[in-house]
Amino acid sequence: MVLYAMDGLALFRLDTALIAALIIVVVDVYIFRALRGVLQHTSRAVRLAGYTVHWIIMTAAIVAAGWYYVADPLNFYSITREWLVGIFATVYLSKITALGVLLPDDLRRVALRIRKKLQPAATASSGIPIPRSEFLNKTAIIAASVPLTALTLGILSGAHDYRVVRRNIYLPNLPRAFDGLRIGQLSDIHAGTLFNRTAIQGGVDLLMAEKPDLIFFTGDLVNYYSREIQPYISLFGRLRAPLGVFSITGNHDYGDYVWWPSDEAKQENFQLLQAAHREMGYRLLLNENQMIQVGNEPLAILGTENWSLSRRQKYGDVAKALQGAGDTDLRLLLAHDPTYWDAVVRKQYPMIDITFSGHTHGYQCGVEVGGFRWSPAQYRYRQWADLYQEGPQHLYVNRGFGCIGYPGRLGMAPELTVLTLRTGYRPQA
Repeated sequence: MVLYAMDGLALFRLDTALIAALIIVVVDVYIFRALRGVLQHTSRAVRLAGYTVHWIIMTAAIVAAGWYYVADPLNFYSITREWLVGIFATVYLSKITALGVLLPDDLRRVALRIRKKLQPAATASSGIPIPRSEFLNKTAIIAASVPLTALTLGILSGAHDYRVVRRNIYLPNLPRAFDGLRIGQLSDIHAGTLFNRTAIQGGVDLLMAEKPDLIFFTGDLVNYYSREIQPYISLFGRLRAPLGVFSITGNHDYGDYVWWPSDEAKQENFQLLQAAHREMGYRLLLNENQMIQVGNEPLAILGTENWSLSRRQKYGDVAKALQGAGDTDLRLLLAHDPTYWDAVVRKQYPMIDITFSGHTHGYQCGVEVGGFRWSPAQYRYRQWADLYQEGPQHLYVNRGFGCIGYPGRLGMAPELTVLTLRTGYRPQA
């Protein structure tokens, strides 16, 4: 029965690879017609170069799809897979954009041919300086170049365009000892997708230059495997704050998205991830708390494991994290997925003053101009980026430091947050 299940799974992967290859061929053969039309008046050398590049990309995409589904079905080469998905998604999204320009006219011409068979042919118009088909071919190529250029810039530049976001959080009952406390936050490092060490160091330096009193890391250190963080431990280990650096796990940190030969191997991976937190000097909170003292006032820092409304992972336990927290006027919760705030925290734990989350990445694309914010993330998450308040409770959702899937960002810069606590009420605008 096991052998049959494995054979069935292998056949499914092979079928998926063949379907992906067929789609790639259909798209590329269709787009080639437009490319040939655009290059028809160029020199033979230019045409040959253009055609060669086109077919090489198609061949590489087919090979990549076969490797992705058949040669590496267990996702062992996770970093390679992330980059293959990012690069070929960029290329073929651009080609599909071109297809969207060409296909309506081709359907129109098919309809006209059918009509000609049923009705006498109409006299063709003349005097058009450029054939419509050539115009559409050029329009399609230009249309394809727009997402191709934007998505490429998103990888080369947007992925490391780190921005510091500063916000004040006002708490009427905040003890004076905490007034002015500066908390730095970063989230979703996703070490498996990082690629520019110099730029990453610049991001770390940006946060350190803010001189935060506390630093929180709110989960997703890696994509799939604990080994991904090893090359960057010395870099992220440079994060230091007078009151400490505290961290939690995110949904990607458990190894739930890849196959393991045994439960022991999966558990060993998670233990190595915890060891990486310790090596970087982070105090990892797994449904537990750490009490610290600011002046004569105690402060409770609570950290929960990941809890997701739409996923199987329900590891978070605020009740457990609160155990032994002691008497304090300020409780700060680190919880990776912001859906935890509405689903659990606000309903059951009104004593939690501020929750710090990440997870959404702002979908790594969007528009933020002045007070206007839009991202596809808002259609899935009620709280997807920045600061939210319901009654006396606050939630901050960090846009993320790294990337997952597409290794870039468009209009949704990677974020380093500095939150300053203030005693009193928010000034009226």
